[in-house]
Amino acid sequence: MATQTTASCTGSTLLQPISDIINLPVDQVNFVACQLFALLMAVWFRIYLHPSKTSPFIRHVVATLLGFYLALFCFGWYSLHFLVQSGLSYSVMVFAGLEHMHKYCFIVTLGYLISCQITRVYVFDYGMYSADFTGPMMVITQKITSLAFEIHDGKTSLKGVCVRMPTLLEYLSYNCNFMGILAGPTCSYNDYMAFIEGTCYQPHHQENANGKENGKYKQSEPSSKNDVISKLCTCAISLGIYLSLCTLLPVEHSINDGFVSSTPFHLQVIYLYLAMLALRPKYYFVWTLADAINNAAGFGFNGYNKDGSPRWDLISNLRILDIEFATSFKMFLDNWNIQTALWLKRVCYERCRINPMAATFLLSAMWHGVYPGYYLTFLTGIAMTMAARAVRHNIRPYFQGSDSHKRIYDVMTWAGTQVAISYTVAPFVLLAVGPSLKFYRSWYYCLHLLCLLVVLALPVKSRRLQAKEQQDGLKDNQADHNSTDNNCNQKEKAT
Repeated sequence: MATQTTASCTGSTLLQPISDIINLPVDQVNFVACQLFALLMAVWFRIYLHPSKTSPFIRHVVATLLGFYLALFCFGWYSLHFLVQSGLSYSVMVFAGLEHMHKYCFIVTLGYLISCQITRVYVFDYGMYSADFTGPMMVITQKITSLAFEIHDGKTSLKGVCVRMPTLLEYLSYNCNFMGILAGPTCSYNDYMAFIEGTCYQPHHQENANGKENGKYKQSEPSSKNDVISKLCTCAISLGIYLSLCTLLPVEHSINDGFVSSTPFHLQVIYLYLAMLALRPKYYFVWTLADAINNAAGFGFNGYNKDGSPRWDLISNLRILDIEFATSFKMFLDNWNIQTALWLKRVCYERCRINPMAATFLLSAMWHGVYPGYYLTFLTGIAMTMAARAVRHNIRPYFQGSDSHKRIYDVMTWAGTQVAISYTVAPFVLLAVGPSLKFYRSWYYCLHLLCLLVVLALPVKSRRLQAKEQQDGLKDNQADHNSTDNNCNQKEKAT
């Protein structure tokens, strides 16, 4: 067992003895160890390389070199792919014309990511669950394409604000800094530059007891200590729950022939929900730890609350309570992997003219990888989203008459959302076609059929059509208002 684990690891084997003791793959041990090291370096980075003491050049250099060191420790020579992907995309940005630069950059960056995913999955280690070098490349892909679109939009006077092409050092620092090289999250280039240059902390008005500004400014730099400690506690709890339950409630057990034949269907539904509930803390641990690392370095400040306390959720990737108590499919997705959802919205949903929802789900599947289960999950997600919209627009109004009816609706939609999410995500965990289809058969494709019936029975206008109708309605109201004003003016003149 230990020999196989060592052979499958492309990074350092220095921590192999610890891996053998705790019975976890060494690459996962390397990942956690590097993230804890990054947390310590983040504290050191904020104290000793503070913007008031150190130039942006030095901060860029240190952040980049530390990032490369962590990548080499975890992934060995495979981390060179991070440089190749960044170098190719930077060349596209430099030499391609502004009009199509973002499109070429998107194709090259995503294409290189997919080629690496194909090689890793179908050439080397199909079905490997442990850490792999394409994980960081997924985040780098988001950063590269986000920057390309920001530059294009800024130069063409659209919605972006980035109008300056970064230097190569700034570019590598943004993509490969030690705070986000292993687990992200993705962030805006302008936000990252503000952090490096020390301009992300803006003075704010203090409020008096009545909640009104008293004209005084709070000059001290906000502290992230409380937020970092809180997030580290969340990490510890999440890791403990995951390690305790992941082996007791494996998702694969839900397609076991003996389990399916001997277990009533309603208990199969409950088991799948509990299995997914036990799996999610792994992601809570990884993303919350990544957020804590960035906050410890001073990155992630997002202004102040009404009571004057600082907010450190600029690049947070999830809201756990909103996920676990989500009462709609959309609410779950909006609070899960938040930065990826924002990236998909910016680069695809807001720009695609034909069926943006389906295009966004398809892009998400391509970005995640080449396992067939990913595509089954996101194709099912399209049907789930359409059905959820139909239910919300047609059924929800009947439950808004009283508080008790609202609570009943919330309970029903919470249960439905959790079952729908578990059903949708099962192929994402099972990965292969055979187990995924076996799972669907064990559930008799019931939610697929239910979604089809709901969409056919409760049609809903597309959001673009609704937005257009609202805009037309506003124009009509404005026209009526102007007509009324003209009539009033004519009457005044006549009198």
